[in-house]
Amino acid sequence: MAQPQVLIIQHVPWEKPGRILDSLEELNIATQTLTILDTKKPDLPNFADIAGLVIMGGPMGALDFDKYPGLKAEAKLAKAAIAVGKPVIGICLGHQIIGTALGGKLKQGKQPEIGFAPIERVGKHHYFDMWAKELNVLHWHNDVVSLPEGAQLLAKSKYTKNQAFRFGSALALQFHIEVTPPLFEEWLSTEPMVEGLKKSQIAKLREEYALYNPQMQPMADAICSGFAARCASTIASM
Repeated sequence: MAQPQVLIIQHVPWEKPGRILDSLEELNIATQTLTILDTKKPDLPNFADIAGLVIMGGPMGALDFDKYPGLKAEAKLAKAAIAVGKPVIGICLGHQIIGTALGGKLKQGKQPEIGFAPIERVGKHHYFDMWAKELNVLHWHNDVVSLPEGAQLLAKSKYTKNQAFRFGSALALQFHIEVTPPLFEEWLSTEPMVEGLKKSQIAKLREEYALYNPQMQPMADAICSGFAARCASTIASM
């Protein structure tokens, strides 16, 4: 058997795992990052060697299979990992990929959510440590996904009923906990991310991040370190 590793699925260069990768590296967990959007049958690591799965965000739709055939492979991989209890975490598009793979319905949201806005905790689970009932987090999405049957809803927001859910070994988050200060600056200098935004809006985003990131970071660190710990436990049992 090859060295166990956590597989990170990335869709665009700037939507990186950030804090998630930092937490994995702190525990010396090997990782492999792949982008498989354009490949119907991608060359993936041996499933038995995957100790955890991370599915990142991106501007495409979770069901854009005709344009991005690899999305279907991602959905199958997520279902397979959850079926055998491997740790899985999905962020934004990753949340929607996991949600639709489990039977949730994808649709366009009432309006785009970009910037910091509060989420409300509606359920408790140790995968999702949120000490306050309400917390401002970073949103950057248009599509939303309904809660899959059998999933536990963990958080909602004004415009999005399903902001976080747990299903078995998977945690799916519509919002962004992974974005470190350097990564956020990269986002603000990446044309596809800020397309259509005015300079004043970009300046406001920067101000909001400076204000709210310190409040969000304890929750983000707890979620990321918890995921890494579950991956480490999986490796120990392989």
